[in-house]
Amino acid sequence: MKPIRLFISSVQKEFAAERAALLTFLTGDPLMRRFFSPFLFEDIPAADRRADHVYLDEVAACAIYVGLFGLDYGYEDPEGVSPTQREFDQATLLHKHRLIFIKSADASSRHPKMLALIRRAEAELVRRSFGSASELVTNMYAALIQYLEAKELIRTGPFDASACPKATLDDLDAERMSMFIRRARLARNFPLPEEATPAELLTHLNLFDRGSLANAAVLLFGRQPQRFLISSEVKCAHFHGVEVAKPIPSYQVYRGTVFDLVDQAVDFVMSKINLRVGTREAGPEAPVEYEIPRDAVAEAIVNAVAHRDYTSSGSVQVMLFANRLEIWNPGTLPPSLTLEKLRHAHGSVPGNPLLAEPLYLAKYIERMGTGTGDMIRRCREAALPEPEFAVSDGFTTTLWRRPVVPTQQVTPEVTPEVTPEVTPAVVQVVRAMAGEVSRIDLQKALGLSDEKNFRKNYLLPALEAGTIEMTSPDKPRSSKQRYRLTDQGKRVLETLEKEQGGT
Repeated sequence: MKPIRLFISSVQKEFAAERAALLTFLTGDPLMRRFFSPFLFEDIPAADRRADHVYLDEVAACAIYVGLFGLDYGYEDPEGVSPTQREFDQATLLHKHRLIFIKSADASSRHPKMLALIRRAEAELVRRSFGSASELVTNMYAALIQYLEAKELIRTGPFDASACPKATLDDLDAERMSMFIRRARLARNFPLPEEATPAELLTHLNLFDRGSLANAAVLLFGRQPQRFLISSEVKCAHFHGVEVAKPIPSYQVYRGTVFDLVDQAVDFVMSKINLRVGTREAGPEAPVEYEIPRDAVAEAIVNAVAHRDYTSSGSVQVMLFANRLEIWNPGTLPPSLTLEKLRHAHGSVPGNPLLAEPLYLAKYIERMGTGTGDMIRRCREAALPEPEFAVSDGFTTTLWRRPVVPTQQVTPEVTPEVTPEVTPAVVQVVRAMAGEVSRIDLQKALGLSDEKNFRKNYLLPALEAGTIEMTSPDKPRSSKQRYRLTDQGKRVLETLEKEQGGT
């Protein structure tokens, strides 16, 4: 990036020490040196040019004009105007960014023309006073940092609150926002009415940043969030062994809003892990239990998506191994938290607060820092080892799978006797069937949120395996379409229940 030209008002004997201090600071500080190139009139070599032309040309060429106003008015030209005033007038005329610093003193001690110039500056902009060279440097630093923030050249606030360049309201999905309002009203008594406009919702959630959409708005409601924030995708992989190795049996890259990412990643995991099935004694539907509690899986994934570092080029990774589930995100713990504190009640310190609030309103997360504790409790209740947390090149959560006992295996001991296409996901569909059920009811019975993932990983494989069938095969898209077990599916279910009864 080309340095920003910064003009410091021309030679004034009154400010020799202050000007030297400013130059030392601006050229010596790493941050200031990176962004700014200061100009002082005395640094200009001898040239066949009028002095007043030189300093006015430099004011025209600069981006920032720094005026130092003190007691003296300075040399006056034939028209009775000093270089300091000429520079200020030029910067004002050309709409330069003006920073005015006024040396502390009684009004009676100032030259009348300098006093008039100060009063004029005070009427036009905010100025700062200083008493010493060090105080001037401190005030200059604060003003220049504010300038860099305003120009979005540096960021000191959270990433999700920063403006998303080039994104407009047309890049957001109004229907998604309406769905969010309905869900938030139901889940958390969200105050906005269902008919609220997208602009009203974004304003309420503080997702406008100086007239621009905040990054969080795109991540929450964007039609194509990854168009603007490429690394915000989630990568999911399933390995048969206990370490990363090729070939990878199943690999998916999910894109969409943060809500989509969480739903798709959770459904990916749940489609690959085993189910334990109870009896049908209590009702027509047999109770099912995943080997890793679904709530624990969802909590680990939503934490990774909500708290990751979105300035990183890395993406959230969800990796399912034979003995564990690992969720990695490019991020770290805030300074107030430690790995040990995560295992106990702790305050909520979201890395992306504008992202976390809507996730809370939609009941994806809890606000009070109970998520990791709930994860630990769910795993304890399921008689699983406690989750593990680690920080290295990112933050990793590990959830342990239930050790497989041979008599409890569904694959390969049960399924080869029926059909080689009966995957764990198909087994879950068979176990969830209760008479003739709709697509929606079947999806709900499996606890899956994402329809696309359900169709791809559950419904179509079960149909292709011949374990379920449509009640109206000649009308596959009928709103009255239902699904039921085939004879082959019933044999699979009987085999599974025998196995379950023998454990």
